[in-house]
Amino acid sequence: MTSLPTTIQDVFNEPGCARNASKSKVERKNGCTKQLKPGGAAGGCAFDGAKVALQPFTDVAHLVHGPIACEGNSWDNRGSVSSGSDLWRRSFTTDMSETDIVFGGEKRLYRAVKEITEKYNPQAIFVYQTCVPAMIGDDIDMVCKAASAKFGKPVIPINSPGFVGSKNLGNKLAGEALLEHVIGTGEPDYTTSYDINIIGEYNLSGELWQIKPLLDELGIRILSCISGDGKYREVAYSHRAKAAMMVCSRAMINVARKMRQRYGIPFFEGSFYGIEDTSDSLRQIARMLIESGAPAELMERTQALIAREETKAWAAIERFKPRFAGKRVVLITGGVKSWSMVAALQEAGLEIVGTSVKKSTKKDKERIKELMGQDAHMIEDMSPREIYKMLKDAKADIMLSGGKSQFVALKAAMPWLDINQERCHAYMGYVGILKLMEEIEKALYNPIWDQLRQAAPWDEFDRNLQARTAAQMHAQAPDPVRDPSRNGVRTISFSNQAEVSEGESAIAAHGPKLAEPNKPCTSSSGRCIACKDIPSDLQPPALQAAE
Repeated sequence: MTSLPTTIQDVFNEPGCARNASKSKVERKNGCTKQLKPGGAAGGCAFDGAKVALQPFTDVAHLVHGPIACEGNSWDNRGSVSSGSDLWRRSFTTDMSETDIVFGGEKRLYRAVKEITEKYNPQAIFVYQTCVPAMIGDDIDMVCKAASAKFGKPVIPINSPGFVGSKNLGNKLAGEALLEHVIGTGEPDYTTSYDINIIGEYNLSGELWQIKPLLDELGIRILSCISGDGKYREVAYSHRAKAAMMVCSRAMINVARKMRQRYGIPFFEGSFYGIEDTSDSLRQIARMLIESGAPAELMERTQALIAREETKAWAAIERFKPRFAGKRVVLITGGVKSWSMVAALQEAGLEIVGTSVKKSTKKDKERIKELMGQDAHMIEDMSPREIYKMLKDAKADIMLSGGKSQFVALKAAMPWLDINQERCHAYMGYVGILKLMEEIEKALYNPIWDQLRQAAPWDEFDRNLQARTAAQMHAQAPDPVRDPSRNGVRTISFSNQAEVSEGESAIAAHGPKLAEPNKPCTSSSGRCIACKDIPSDLQPPALQAAE
């Protein structure tokens, strides 16, 4: 059984990763991703990455060994759906306490496996290591081995404590666990020349089911999907497939490469987003199966299906092009969607002003340049403030991203559409592209955006109130010839009848020098200090006449 440090080093030396292969030996040892900083787990830790990669396996009990907060971190955070058991949506955790931290949590873990087996009897149990038990030295490999022997059921250790690295590293560690403990441990009832694996597909909102009818019509069988709507037994005999399609290379490149190395299964990286990419992927699958022994007529049937479906799809999206003319999109996502979504949006006549490549491989970036040109605006790591500025400067009409960025768009009063793992709609295949266009149209032309861009009623009230207050203050400016009832002062200047009062004496003692009673104003400007700066339109008639 391989140790965790050895597994991590093996992942960092992944030869199937073009970006990793271009590094020097020293750089490769430092790892593939930026190390986490305190407070920097917003993008997910290694445990979170492993959990979201494997949780779509539907008939498996997913047991998190650690404090209960770790299970809450990744509960149901992928919008995957299942055609069978919903056991995968159940939450299992050992809920370690302070006592377990002092005395160890291995016995608690064993009892948890026993309880799950007795109550739910799953096909297998995946046990996820987290930071706390890893730091105190809990040996989950030993516990899983003992529990598997005792209960006669596969109990698989997933060594991916959060502190070892990023979410992407966790994806790969999950793949390593499958390669070491699951893949190759079972046999299918029968095999055909049309068996394929789909790797790195998670059946978000049922997207896999938009592609499966096309494959079924061609007679192509999905032997195993890792991991969307997947079953444990299917993964166990996935090594008998004749070809494989890798959807998300950044997450599962190690699985595809090692299955090719160990079992001779060829693979390619493709996408089912957009009309042309869907057609290209179907052709690639047919070509690989023919090279592996399938009849040559498979390609003819594939081309006929593509021609029929493309005709319907192009006709369906034609009505959106006038509505999308001149509309600009900023795409904040990653991985395969950073380029596959670009192709899908361009097919409907939308202009892409920028796409995020933070989670994209070198090959992904090359494909983006092929689609958008060499001057393509690829966003490496744009801060929320920069995204907000881009939207406010009207460089985009809509933003497509994950839920984490939605509030930036809402603050900018710009349309937003969720295209990441939390979304509620499926966008794959010829049917999915039509649904994507419908959702973009709804977001762009929703009347709420015009209302949001208008001034709020309370803001308008404040502006009106300020204007009225300024007008009142201007109208109520003090008259230099004061009312006799104010402070006992009858006249400041130009008065031959005034008598000095107590109020005027106080002003004379502590305020500016005023004209003496019974004497005209003697300042050089013809007015006393108190009235020399009064605008002419506010001067009393007597003062205007004197000037």
